[in-house]
Amino acid sequence: MHSSAPAEGAARSADLTVLDERIAGCRACPRLVAWREEVAATKRAAFADQSYWGRPVPGFGPADASLLLVGLAPAAHGGNRTGRMFTGDRSGDVLYAALHDVGLASQGTSVSVDDGLELYGVRVTSPVHCAPPANKPTPEERDTCRPWLVRELRLLRPTLRTVVVLGAFGWQAALPAFAEAGWTVPRPRPAFAHGARVTLVRPPEPDEPGTGTESASATASVEIFGCFHVSQRNTFTGRLTPEMLRQVLAAAAESAGLTTRSP
Repeated sequence: MHSSAPAEGAARSADLTVLDERIAGCRACPRLVAWREEVAATKRAAFADQSYWGRPVPGFGPADASLLLVGLAPAAHGGNRTGRMFTGDRSGDVLYAALHDVGLASQGTSVSVDDGLELYGVRVTSPVHCAPPANKPTPEERDTCRPWLVRELRLLRPTLRTVVVLGAFGWQAALPAFAEAGWTVPRPRPAFAHGARVTLVRPPEPDEPGTGTESASATASVEIFGCFHVSQRNTFTGRLTPEMLRQVLAAAAESAGLTTRSP
């Protein structure tokens, strides 16, 4: 059994790469396609000399991550410009600084796809992969994008132990995706709150593509943590402080079996 683990991991990584490529080519939501491409063409004055990504932004981080961070959607001049989740905007500055502080990232800044940033046991994704007008996807756009998150969750399942969901929108979008991916979500559905913790159980499915019998049996549940979103509104007003964010990330990392350090 153990000898098959490296091969399974390589296959899962390849499958995740294919998924990322498919996400980046999606044009399913006309409003989002028009907006992301308009922003990429008009640009912000500060980035006028840069080429914008202007496409859906796939997840970022290793295929064997045990901790998943779920945001909302890429920022118009952040991920939509750089092509990487939470990269090139102030929300990302706050998030990656906290990840670095607790030992889950190689550096505390995230400015471009070639800046050398590495995440340790952590992957970052979003329930909506296109930058939406006013940072507000519609329910229909959220639901149209859900199959991408469901597929990502299924591919991550052999190693995934813990999830941090940033904000109420992400919480409302993520729980149905977990249910669709096979985890049991309590009813009534748990309410979002900063510091909320919910355990979702999933019966092992040894024959599911991309998983092995041993790893499927060992990873039958995930713990979900709620955290206020790292939006400028929350961080500027002090609703979410760096210390609050570090506390959630440290607790989630411990749940995921990751090594951390005191900031």
